[in-house]
Amino acid sequence: MDASKGRHDLINMHVLFCFLDLHTLISSFPVILIRPQTTEGIWIARCTGIEPFTIVMDLEGTDGRERGEDGTLFEKQSALFAIALSDIMLINMWCHDIGREHAANKPLLKIVFQVMLRLCSPRKTTLMFIIRDTKRTPIEILDLDLRKDINEIWDSVPKAEAHKHTQLSEFFNVEVVALSSYEYEDENFKKQVANLRQKFFQSIAPGGLAGDRRLVVPGSDFSLSAQNIWKDIKENKDLDLPSYRVMVANVRCEKIADEKYSSFAENQDWVDISEAVKSHPVADFGKKLSSLLEYCFSIYDEEVIYYEETVRSEKRKQLEERLMKLVQPATKLMLKYIRSERLDEFKGTFNNALKEGQGFEVAARDCTMKSMRLFDEQCKDATSYQAISDYTKIRDKLSHDLDLHITEVRATKLNELSTQYESNFKQALGGRVEAHLKEASDNTWPAIKTLFDRQTIAVVNSFSSALSSFKMDEQEKGDMISKLKDYGRGVVEGKAREAAGKVKYLMKDRFEFIFCYDDDSMPQDWTENHDIQAMAKAALSSSLELLSVLAAIRLDGESDRIWNTLKQGTTTSPHLLASSAWEEDPEMKKTLITPVQCKSFWDQFKQETEKIITQAIFIQKGNMKKKKIPKQVVTTSKVVAAGTACVVGIVSTVAACTATGNVAVAVGVAVVGGAAVGVVVAGALVAVAAHTALVSLKNMARGV
Repeated sequence: MDASKGRHDLINMHVLFCFLDLHTLISSFPVILIRPQTTEGIWIARCTGIEPFTIVMDLEGTDGRERGEDGTLFEKQSALFAIALSDIMLINMWCHDIGREHAANKPLLKIVFQVMLRLCSPRKTTLMFIIRDTKRTPIEILDLDLRKDINEIWDSVPKAEAHKHTQLSEFFNVEVVALSSYEYEDENFKKQVANLRQKFFQSIAPGGLAGDRRLVVPGSDFSLSAQNIWKDIKENKDLDLPSYRVMVANVRCEKIADEKYSSFAENQDWVDISEAVKSHPVADFGKKLSSLLEYCFSIYDEEVIYYEETVRSEKRKQLEERLMKLVQPATKLMLKYIRSERLDEFKGTFNNALKEGQGFEVAARDCTMKSMRLFDEQCKDATSYQAISDYTKIRDKLSHDLDLHITEVRATKLNELSTQYESNFKQALGGRVEAHLKEASDNTWPAIKTLFDRQTIAVVNSFSSALSSFKMDEQEKGDMISKLKDYGRGVVEGKAREAAGKVKYLMKDRFEFIFCYDDDSMPQDWTENHDIQAMAKAALSSSLELLSVLAAIRLDGESDRIWNTLKQGTTTSPHLLASSAWEEDPEMKKTLITPVQCKSFWDQFKQETEKIITQAIFIQKGNMKKKKIPKQVVTTSKVVAAGTACVVGIVSTVAACTATGNVAVAVGVAVVGGAAVGVVVAGALVAVAAHTALVSLKNMARGV
């Protein structure tokens, strides 16, 4: 609490009535009316009858005469101490001091705020301004004027980056209370003081005067905390109040700077430039803007030349910062136009250079240097007075955008290159590997490995040469080559898995080709010269070999016992095929068909081929029986002759019977004879047709 002017000692005593017992105070100051010295130093006491536990501090006045003109340092230190330590700080003010520069403690509050920002975190102190001797002016008007003054002081205080946009409300709550004159309105004054006392009950509860306080120190640490705070304040040399000259310089230079800022902001030339640059680049932007700024600063320098140098320099710097913030959006827009233009041009130039066959790294370097050089040249005009920070940031942004585009194009080109060589790899391996697997012999995998190794060397050498135009370390290059090799291996393994997926059909096709067709690819006629059992055994063995080849991948040249296992497992030792993994590949990394699957496929295959073998044996036996029956060849001429003879005989018999009068007999002979002749002729024709069909089928089979 601020005990101000000496003639208000009695008032201060009654303000303390808020916290201490009134009768105790009166007995403690028996000679209060003879105007002794006001409060000296800092007095601390516990408030009686107020809950929760509350401590009050009474501070030496800010304009007491006892310390003289040089006593303001202690006054400032004590005020800062109160702000740093208190949850609620009472500032005693005369109502007529509101709006006055020095009497209203503006310089004091300004420095207090400035140091508070540096020394303390926002702990939400409540500033309660007690306006005494209020008369005709309504408290609402005094409240508004006082708050306006406080906010102006806060806004004018230079702040660190962390508190650049921090509001006064982050550090302080502001309360304003009015008291009548004690000398002229004694009873009203006491009533107001009693009401004021009630505000301090449960002050830390939600909604109380200190309900939203922060960084609370425990009661046990209060003494140590207070000592450390006072030590920091005493050792800080920046706490001295400015001299009168400095104070005047602060006020006048700040006012002049405000005038120059407003004059610049309203200048029509600047307004025209700032509006035009929103839609398009402005010619000679930098020259025009620099001219306006330099004129503004020159006028400021002329008007403040007789004020304190440090103050006018500080205010000039603040003016520069404010104007730079004002012109910054327009300057950024202008630089962005240039950056966008250079970026678009770079993309086209870079793309054309690559199409013309220029090496990637060379094209990237040359195009980047050209774009950055043109950007710097254009920005010599657009980079206005002290806007170098914007220029540097946007130049860095352009450089970053160029690098980003180069990276994207590089990734695209490398991906296209990898895709191209993968396609070449697949084309070189796919069909030939498929053919090797279809032939399936004991030389299949060695042949595939030889093919793979040869093609890998050729493709990798060519790919490595293509990568030389890109700047990359050995690790990146090695990774890309390794990826290409893996792709080639994947092609081979993919073909092997594809073949293994249709192994049952491949086995059947192989069996039928070997068993059912002769060396000329003609269907077997299964004569007595064919050893069907031997032929079936050979065909089954070849099919089993195909199953062995497709059971696992052998691209690394390793040997295994899969073929022997299959031979034994399908004959004498079926338990060998009861496992879910081959002995050589327990982790099944190279397995295409497991032993159990092989056994299942083989059993099914045997059932299907058994029918083919049985049919062949049946046909062979039929052919052998036909060979033992004598051939009865009935020619067409003999059939015709026999038919003719029958017809002649029938005709003669009919004629004789008619001549003797036996008409019925004649008719019967004619009918029976005609039927006989028909049967003979029909039988002859059927025999001829069957013979002709057999001959045709034989000729067709041989033609195939």
